Amino acid sequence: LEAAAALNRQGAKVTVLHNSPYLMNAQLNEAAAGLLQAHFESNGIEFILGAKTKEILLTNNQVNGVAFEDRGDLDADLVVMAVGVRPNLGLAHDSDLEVERGIVVDGGLKTNLPDVYALGECVQFEEQTFGLVAPVYDQAKILARRLCGLEGHFAIKPLATKLKVTGVDLFSGGDIRDLDHYTYATAQNPITGTYKRLSFDGDRLVGAILYGDVADGSWLFDLIE
Repeated sequence: LEAAAALNRQGAKVTVLHNSPYLMNAQLNEAAAGLLQAHFESNGIEFILGAKTKEILLTNNQVNGVAFEDRGDLDADLVVMAVGVRPNLGLAHDSDLEVERGIVVDGGLKTNLPDVYALGECVQFEEQTFGLVAPVYDQAKILARRLCGLEGHFAIKPLATKLKVTGVDLFSGGDIRDLDHYTYATAQNPITGTYKRLSFDGDRLVGAILYGDVADGSWLFDLIE
């Protein structure tokens, strides 16, 4: 999104393709993402969401567009890609390791094979993979304890993200999923353009999304932790 905004400021006609139904789906809910999208659209950036890209089109080794699985081609002189962290699972697939999105491990970082452990961005624990350094440090500590014959169990801790995306302040912390047993408190001010949603599990704060006003972010994350 920062790249899109920068190219837009330089006069390029920019279209953002995203495979999710809404922007920043790992950090925001649909309502906050809609506000962010409207902000970008007001600056002339277009979006294709739920995009199922098929290939980058070339003529004489020069980009001239993008093809989709379910719609017509999009003309383009330049394609900028951001794919995040994806585990390199080639070696794991060639062995008898259990692999889904990553190498599946338990709380002790043990795989399904005897005496084989895994940690880092290649692993999957409780259906999650890890692209940040903090949980990987925790995994290393737990595995070191296990190898020394001590007790230790890896657990997913709440994470917080504070971003300034092209003039818009965003904060996301804890568990922001829409779950049936959670309750939510939401406040939106169309005059100031701010949006806030707090997620509760019973009387316990478990997640927060702040758009436009993030002053309470650190305090809320302390409560979540």
